[in-house]
Parts: sequence; structure tokens; C-alpha cells
Amino acid sequence: MSPELPETTTPPATDSVTEALRESAERDPHRPRYHFTSPAGWLNDPNGLGQWDGIYHLFYQYNPYAPVHSRIHWGHATSRDLVTWRDQPIALIPEDDGPDRDGCWSGVLVDDGGVPTLVYSGRHGERELPCVAVGSPDLLHWAKDPANPVIDAPPGDLEVTAFRDHCVWRENGGWRQLVGSGIKGKGGTALLYESDDLRSWRYLGPLLIGDAADGGPADPEWTGTLWECVDLFTVGGTDVLVFSAWHEGVTCHPLYWTGRYDGDSFTPRALHRLDYGRRYFYAPQSMRDEIGRRIMFGWLQEGRSDAATTEAGWSGVMSLPRLVEIGPDGALAQRPVPELSALRRDHIRPLASLPLSAGTGAWTVLPDVRGDQLDLELSARIAPGSSLRIAVRETPDNAERTIIELHRDSGTSGALTLRLDREHASLDRTTDREPLHGEVPVDAAGRVELRVLIDHSALEIFANGRALTSRIYPTRTDALGVSLSLREQAAIERLDVWRMAEIWDAPRPSGLTPSR
Repeated sequence: MSPELPETTTPPATDSVTEALRESAERDPHRPRYHFTSPAGWLNDPNGLGQWDGIYHLFYQYNPYAPVHSRIHWGHATSRDLVTWRDQPIALIPEDDGPDRDGCWSGVLVDDGGVPTLVYSGRHGERELPCVAVGSPDLLHWAKDPANPVIDAPPGDLEVTAFRDHCVWRENGGWRQLVGSGIKGKGGTALLYESDDLRSWRYLGPLLIGDAADGGPADPEWTGTLWECVDLFTVGGTDVLVFSAWHEGVTCHPLYWTGRYDGDSFTPRALHRLDYGRRYFYAPQSMRDEIGRRIMFGWLQEGRSDAATTEAGWSGVMSLPRLVEIGPDGALAQRPVPELSALRRDHIRPLASLPLSAGTGAWTVLPDVRGDQLDLELSARIAPGSSLRIAVRETPDNAERTIIELHRDSGTSGALTLRLDREHASLDRTTDREPLHGEVPVDAAGRVELRVLIDHSALEIFANGRALTSRIYPTRTDALGVSLSLREQAAIERLDVWRMAEIWDAPRPSGLTPSR
């Protein structure tokens, strides 16, 4: 039965401010065209991922009135193919006098006996507490539970750093929930609860506690003082606990433990970096779709100034949907969902006529490959002591260029490192230029499968199952070139490039109409 839905109060949906934001966003050359973005304003964490009656639902943290993180709503979009998306009415709006008056923060979508149900963090001042809303059969209309919040305080025996973001699942006929938190003086944690009805929750204790004394924000494997957006799932017979490390207002990086979830605890086996882009793939959330695939989205933060995003009228990009599997080394292997190939146009195979100077390190421009919406696939072999470099979003004089490098160590380990050099990615020196890197698994023959997805300012790189996500902001309209360089014994065996179509085939609505 569809729940009774009260009226929801919101400011006018088509006022001049929001229309001006949308017009500014559409003019911005850095705005991606085949990644999902909000109609305008602010976007951050993916929320409420799910597939319902064959339709994929993507909810997300959203401020429709300014490109800043303030009084967060839940935006909503739907897709039948994970490629093309349709804006839907805003799902959750902060109440004027409710427990979420200062924001409807991150949470999840669950199926409660056929009733779509959202569990999210309601924020009021410094209080962040779990709340529940139930939806209509089409998931377009939502009613908040009058008993919210359903947990009225964090555990009284802990001095927590925060208490927000939820992972909820069915287990043994009841419900389990993890709430992201941290214990002062110890480290980040996920607090475990159980319930029979999603409303009355019993606290069971911390599932696992990190170590805040081990490292710091500069350490890419530091587990932080707070775990945000915890996500527990099983894939390929391995239990995985994903979290985003946070510290005193700084979003650090996403990490995950592989191990064993058993009863009321998680026994970790190994800690891994989820994405070598660090904060550029933050607050990930995953779902299991109707054919059993584990699919993950993350938030691509901005790498430009607040003044630039204010002028642009928008902030934040959703990652492309990723398939998450267990790789041969026991770590997660990630790749874009195969449905994205539907966007490919103008297939180019530049290798046949490519005069590469093998081993010299000289750059060779690919004259037929130009653009800011590209999908590039490459197979290569890289011997120890050798490297392969690709420059993208390159101007003819190299004043602007972003360099992707795969370098194999000459030592006995023959380790392969993926590096991203953004030093000359933009002539705008206020943009982030920090180099990014991480190790990539490789066999003795040095085989590499590389995929590079370029979408204006969004850049997603996948190498042998490892991911590196980032943002780049070229200023020149001729920053469209691609070139290659091989050093020592590196050889390219296959290279395919496609131009990518947009996911919006018509002007987007403002997306500001509330649920009613």
C-alpha cells in the first residue's frame, strides 16, 4: 500500500536565482557531458543507490540554490541503462522545524517488504541522527516518519567525533545498520546496530576501530579520526568494508578492508586504497543490481577555487558507474560498466599509421585523436625499467597538458606505478596540481590494460583493475590533443579511441520541483 504523503514546503522552484545558476552551469566549459551532474548548484555524496522494478535510482546530496555545501537536500535521478539519466523531483527537503532542519545527509535505500524506505542522517545544529522516510511505489514521493529521529543519540559510553551516514541490510530476518563515526583518541569506526522494523534500534558495539595515531592526512593509507559513508558488502566470497577517512573538516581518501564479517565484528585481512585520486573519488556507495553485479559510484570533488565554482554555478560530479569485483591478488578490481559503450562514436584506431619512436621517450602526437569527451583503451607491455606516457587535453605548444604515466621499476620486484602529472594541466594556477600515484598489479610479461575516460574536467583512469580519478581545468579552447611517448622496452599492442556522446539528449529541467 502506498503511504500517505504530506505536503512538503519548499521555496519556489523556478525563481530567478536557480534559473541563473542553471544557465551559468550550462555555459561552463568544464562541465562534464557524459558524467552525471546535478542540474546546477551543489552535488556531493551518492546516496540511496538501488534498482527497483528494473529502474536504477541514484539519489545524491544536493543544494539546488548555490554551489556550496549548505542545507543539503536529496536530489534524485533515474536510468534504465546506467548511461542516460532523467532528473526526478527532489526526494528529501529539510523541514523548517524537524530533526533534519539543517540538512538531509547521506543514507541508503532499502526494500522493507515491498515499501521503498530511505534511512538517512538528519542534521540539526551539531546533532546528526538517523531518520527514516517511506516512498511511493515509483520512488518519486516520500513521507518522513513522524517518529524521526529513530536513534535519539550516539552510544552514551563513547566520546564520538561524529555520528552520520548509514549502511543498512537484511540479516537473519531482521535489519542491521552501520553508522559512520569515530572515537576520540582512538580512531574512525563503524557502529553496529540491529532492528526488527527499521525504527527501534539496539546498539551492538563498534564493528571495527581504526588507529588515528598511525599516520596523518598526508598518508594515503591513514584511516583517519572519522569514518564517513561506510559500506559493507560481500563480493567474490570476500567481505569488504569501505569507508572514507575524514579528519577535522578535511576529506582525506577512500579506503577499504578485506576480511571476514562474522556476527558482531569484522576481522580485517588487508587495508587497501580504493582510488589513487584520493579525495577526487570520495564517499563511495555501492549496490547489488538485479543480475547480481556490485556497482559503485563516488563523488568527484572540485579542484578549483570556491570563487570559480560560484561563478560557474555548480560544483561536484558523480563518477561513472563501476563494476567492482575481486581480482586475482585478492584486492578489488574496478572497471566502468560495459553499458557505457553505448555512448561511443567515431571509432579511431591510430596505431596503423602511428610513427612511434620506440624507446626514445620522444612524444608523438596522434593527429586524428582530439577532444574533451574521449574514451581511450590501450593494451601494452612494459618491461622493467620502461615506461609509457600519454598526454591528454594538450595544447599544440604544450603550454597545457595532463600526463598519465605507467612506469615499471627496474628492480627485482618489477613493480608498476600509475602516475598522474597535473603540473601543466591548467594555466589557471589556482587549480589543484598535486601529483597522484599508486601501484598497479602486473604479471611477469608486463601486460597492461589501460582505459582513460576524459570528460571536460573529469578524468577517470583504470589500469589492470586499479583506479585513479581526478579533475583538470584547461583554460585554452585548443587543449584537445593527445600524444604518446615510450621509453626503453615499452610497446603498445592495441589502441582504440572513441568520441563520447552526451547523456542528455534534450535540455534538462531545473530539477527543483519537490516531492509531493
